[in-house]
Amino acid sequence: MTKTLYAEFTARKGAEDEVAGLLRDYTRKVREEEGNLAFEAYTKASDPRAFWIFEVYQDEDAFQTHLKAPYGTPFNAALAPLIEEDASVLTFIDPIG
Repeated sequence: MTKTLYAEFTARKGAEDEVAGLLRDYTRKVREEEGNLAFEAYTKASDPRAFWIFEVYQDEDAFQTHLKAPYGTPFNAALAPLIEEDASVLTFIDPIG
């Protein structure tokens, strides 16, 4: 079964461009992962500080491999001081039917 989630966070005022740049680079890397089926980053049209990321992995193993990728920890370390939350807020979702 696929592993699907969305992550959300809010950039601190004035940090939205830096967050977007970090996210563009990270997105390219994640999309190259063998078990990644989708990784789409968005900002809210009315608030460019609000970010959402929709992620789909082939299965739990692919998701765990993603979590262990060598570029994940540096990305999260660079992101942490630029966002209002302590970390990305993750919501795991399942398809209906």
